[in-house]
Amino acid sequence: MEAIMNFIQATGFYQIATGDWKVLIMMLVSFVLLYLAIVKKFEPLLLLPIAFGMLITNLPGAEMYHEILFAGGHVNWEFFGGNPITPEFLAHLEELGVSEAVRGTVSVGQSISVGLIDVLYLGVKLGIYPCLIFMGVGASTDFAPLIANPKTLLLGAAAQLGIFMTFVGCKLSGVFNNAQASSIGIIGGADGPTAIFVTSRLAPELLGPIAVAAYSYMALVPVIQPPIMRALTTPAERQITMRPLREVSRREKIIFPIMVTVFVALLVPSAGPLIACLMLGNLFKESGVVERLNKTAQNELMNIVTIFLGISVGATATATTFLQGRTLLIMGMGIVAFGFGTAGGVLLAKFMNLFLKEKINPLIGSAGVSAVPMAARVSQVEGQKANPANFLLMHAMGPNVAGVIGSAIAAGVLMALFG
Repeated sequence: MEAIMNFIQATGFYQIATGDWKVLIMMLVSFVLLYLAIVKKFEPLLLLPIAFGMLITNLPGAEMYHEILFAGGHVNWEFFGGNPITPEFLAHLEELGVSEAVRGTVSVGQSISVGLIDVLYLGVKLGIYPCLIFMGVGASTDFAPLIANPKTLLLGAAAQLGIFMTFVGCKLSGVFNNAQASSIGIIGGADGPTAIFVTSRLAPELLGPIAVAAYSYMALVPVIQPPIMRALTTPAERQITMRPLREVSRREKIIFPIMVTVFVALLVPSAGPLIACLMLGNLFKESGVVERLNKTAQNELMNIVTIFLGISVGATATATTFLQGRTLLIMGMGIVAFGFGTAGGVLLAKFMNLFLKEKINPLIGSAGVSAVPMAARVSQVEGQKANPANFLLMHAMGPNVAGVIGSAIAAGVLMALFG
């Protein structure tokens, strides 16, 4: 009978029945995200593994992920080896402001049995997965529209307004410190890997909510952007046609990633890992001499890392950290970030038209957020609604890929200031 009772008490059903009811809410949230990924197809490649990671981390008794191993913003390597929890360690976490809920998951003298997600999460915590995804993005990105029309680099930079306006808003709220405000602001870059990279460095306790917000809103770009674009432009501006872009030589395409890597790494060293991997992937593509590496970066490597990244990031959304009032505030600030990012690119394009002989269609400014190529497609769709003969896709790809570079630079600036 004692063995039977021990078995019953070890089940997740028993743990839920005896008070661990918050996990039910998190499981319900994961079901909603799975629905959005599978049925609504909202960024399914990452939202699906994130949702599933959220589900398995909140199954009582599964012990796949232990927040305490990463508490305080560091990898607590000594406890990966099975060393018992010490009173000094718990006291140190209290000094760092780690919540009582997280500290209460372990007791003095307890040894932690390392779980599957604990190991996979090291790739996030050490900044490996986001950089490898950037390599895959670079291998599939064509920077020719940006090279052909360098002015669009300014539009990509202007779209980063959402990052810094959101940072200011988070600081004014009084709820978040500088590091946390920086991590929330980076949602405005519409770049999931960059948001994860920055948050894992600056505010790992917010990784779950920020990842969910970043990828959810990336999927909603076609919903969020058009009303802002139409509100800030006149019908005449939306009808502006642009001349076809000049052809970019192979030499230019090869030199571009090398020069950008050197310039950005010297200007903002903190952004070096992201930019270097992005441009290495692009060099694989444009050099034409490493086709096998290019295909691997685009496909096998990208797919494997996406699985590991999604599951491990989703697993950080535990009930103790996700079910807080600030989670709703993060989701709200995410919309603000996207809104200001969209507006920044459009408004700068309108301002540039005051001085340019060849006018820019302001709609392409909204593509400065780095949701590639979705934001560029939104510009194309809105342009054709105003003028069926208008083809803005390639023009919009300029600020779109510039936004990828811009968000990485903005991330480097924030990490240099508050890291």
